[in-house]
Amino acid sequence: MFTGIVEELGEITGVEPQGDSVELAVRGPLVTQDAVHGASIAVNGVCLTVVDVKGEVFTADVIKETLGKSSLGALEPGSKVNLERPLRLSDRLGGHLVQGHVDGVGTIISREPGERWDVVTVSLPHDLARYIVDKGSITVDGISLTVVEAGADRFSVALIPTTLALTTLGHKTPGDPVNLEVDVVAKYVERMLGDRS
Repeated sequence: MFTGIVEELGEITGVEPQGDSVELAVRGPLVTQDAVHGASIAVNGVCLTVVDVKGEVFTADVIKETLGKSSLGALEPGSKVNLERPLRLSDRLGGHLVQGHVDGVGTIISREPGERWDVVTVSLPHDLARYIVDKGSITVDGISLTVVEAGADRFSVALIPTTLALTTLGHKTPGDPVNLEVDVVAKYVERMLGDRS
């Protein structure tokens, strides 16, 4: 379980094809400090299992399913990625409950620069729209964000200077893909209430 509070901006140092999967090598000086084989680290919002750690670089296997349902397949050496270690039970929950299980991929539609922040609009797969509400939570590339406006096929978020400076969203442009994870609480509520149509 994660919070969507990115700990550091890491960098892909290697992408090694392994048949129908890839091995990613990721540089992250902070997240590797206590990383061990079998630990979890969220990479752009995708929970990956650490295979090996050498200095500031960890490796993780990414299977075909994950490559097909996230934007990780588009990464290449030099790509910047958002990194977060899992939440400890004693930690503050600064963002919201994030599982690291991507629900879909959106595309940045537009950026509107403000005086100190940007408003970014992201396309939304149709089947996820029911989980997004104004002022609700969404995870974009592993970043816990508050929805400014929810629509049938898009939503907008406002990015504060810290988010712009310390995450991949400060560098993404219209047309770039982003991983989306909706608030898990909304999915549980839907399941408990069942189909009421």
